[in-house]
Amino acid sequence: MARKVILFITQTLDGYIANSDGKIDFLWNDKFSTGSVVDREYEKLSKRVNTVIMGRHTYNQIVNGMSPNDYPYAGYENYVMTTHPLPDEDNIHFVNGEVAKLVSDLKAKSSKGDIWIIGGSNVIAPLVNADLIDIYHIGIVPIILGKGIPLFSDRVIPKELSLESAKKVNEIVYVEYSH
Repeated sequence: MARKVILFITQTLDGYIANSDGKIDFLWNDKFSTGSVVDREYEKLSKRVNTVIMGRHTYNQIVNGMSPNDYPYAGYENYVMTTHPLPDEDNIHFVNGEVAKLVSDLKAKSSKGDIWIIGGSNVIAPLVNADLIDIYHIGIVPIILGKGIPLFSDRVIPKELSLESAKKVNEIVYVEYSH
């Protein structure tokens, strides 16, 4: 069975993944996640993926801000897209190249795990345009920013997707689309 490429990401109600300064701390508001239902969406994803692909900005945000002492994706094979590569560190590979080619190559390799796409439009837009994202799993938090960094940039070619599921978990709505 072919590996799936999954965009698993959270955005605001008005479609932003970060504020204008690139900060994402508003996405982890306890009011969204607390309630009568245990949110297991991340847990389900983590059981099916073994590869993570992200951009350099997202990587820097994780290692310098969100989790500087404990890299949260250490158990996965990591690919960081960057124009200024560093030497590889254990299972973290810094790649200067086209993300669509990397994903195509990884999809062609036999593996028991799927591929998780994390990050912004420099990674997402080329994959959308090349029809390489199989599953769009998007969490929507009840915040309206009015401005910020959008999930999908103006570089994305219009796509029609099929709704696979929609569910409410406390104050977060998760929608899943396929192409």
